[in-house]
Amino acid sequence: MPANPLSAKGLATPYQLVATDAAMGPCHEANANQSAFVEAAIITQGGKVTLYDPLVIDQGTQPAAPTVPANVPAGSAVGIWFGFNGTNLTLKSANGTNSLGQGNCVNGMGASIFGQFAYCNAPAFFQQANNKIAAKALVVPPTGTAKDGLPCPTTRDFSLVDQDQSDNVVTHYLANGNGQIAQMNAANMAKLGGNAVDLANGSDNLLLNKFVDPALGCTPFTVPDQSSDNQPSGSLPLDELSAAANQQAPIALVPLNDPMTLNNANQDATKTNLYRVGVDQKKIGQGGDNGSGANYCNNLFGSQMGIARVFKDQALFQNAPSVDAAMATNLFTFLGMRANQSFTNLGCQNLIHKPNPIALAMNGNNVVTNAVMVTLGKTPPNLGTTAAGGANGTTSTATPTPKPSATKSGHPKKVHW
Repeated sequence: MPANPLSAKGLATPYQLVATDAAMGPCHEANANQSAFVEAAIITQGGKVTLYDPLVIDQGTQPAAPTVPANVPAGSAVGIWFGFNGTNLTLKSANGTNSLGQGNCVNGMGASIFGQFAYCNAPAFFQQANNKIAAKALVVPPTGTAKDGLPCPTTRDFSLVDQDQSDNVVTHYLANGNGQIAQMNAANMAKLGGNAVDLANGSDNLLLNKFVDPALGCTPFTVPDQSSDNQPSGSLPLDELSAAANQQAPIALVPLNDPMTLNNANQDATKTNLYRVGVDQKKIGQGGDNGSGANYCNNLFGSQMGIARVFKDQALFQNAPSVDAAMATNLFTFLGMRANQSFTNLGCQNLIHKPNPIALAMNGNNVVTNAVMVTLGKTPPNLGTTAAGGANGTTSTATPTPKPSATKSGHPKKVHW
């Protein structure tokens, strides 16, 4: 991390990606499975919010283009959030600096890191933002009504959340053919040309803003992004402010069984609270919420406002593009796969003593082609395997559900998103 990361100079100074275990080979930001992302939000004393996407480059390299200067007016509060397409992202101060202390950064609890997620100065940003909202100096727009007649979902909606909600960011970068990285803006796209690669973070926030909202006819909360021609953009902090203002019951808050907040595979209220304050959520015990994993599982899989909404809206989501065509054929099958995995990774079967209500069909290439959901407590049918490239049908033996790999902390990491 660069020195003084909350300052204008610090925001415009690239972060450097480096492998922590040289024996396993180097890390490369241009490798989509290893890319790390940084997202900052700046709120002025008057309540104006803008975004800035600090750049990440390989250690020892130079950016593909100079970074855009950042503007941080006096009295502003700056928050920074991190996302990672790999497994464990650890923040480290640049040599000779105290970047982590200067940024009030939280990577987890001591040696027990969150995994793909971290933040700097987030509580101070949210405090100033919430003060401005209360004073009506900052207005959070309503989410509106979706095509299915229900409120548009937020990052605290049980129809959207998964095994680790409110994680990762909306930031995009550009990579040239030499693996050098640049911020996403018109000048850099012109400079790098048509061969530039768009690097994106597999995040709940990007999933909501770029896939689920359009499918449901909804619009995310956006503000200008300084690093991207001041074009309107969503972000993790904006999504959380919107969720706090708009989400109706049942409200999903980071539970004690979230794999990112486990400590040596055990539930830990202190670590869970550290995560929560980084995404503008009340601590466990406040507002009548006790962080119960069983309640979370029941709301996610047993409520009509949970993942059942995705299956109710199957036709809407089937007509939307897949987040990753190598994993699922369309947005519906992707969301079904994601929910199926979440039941396992949250340990729901042991918490509520009911089987996974979602079954998947996959083709010979292990691409999810169909999903069904039954009432919680019942066992779904075995859908089997479809012909490679097919959308439905039955053939041979069922293919095992794709499962995330384990992190070095012992908890499962969701498959990219």
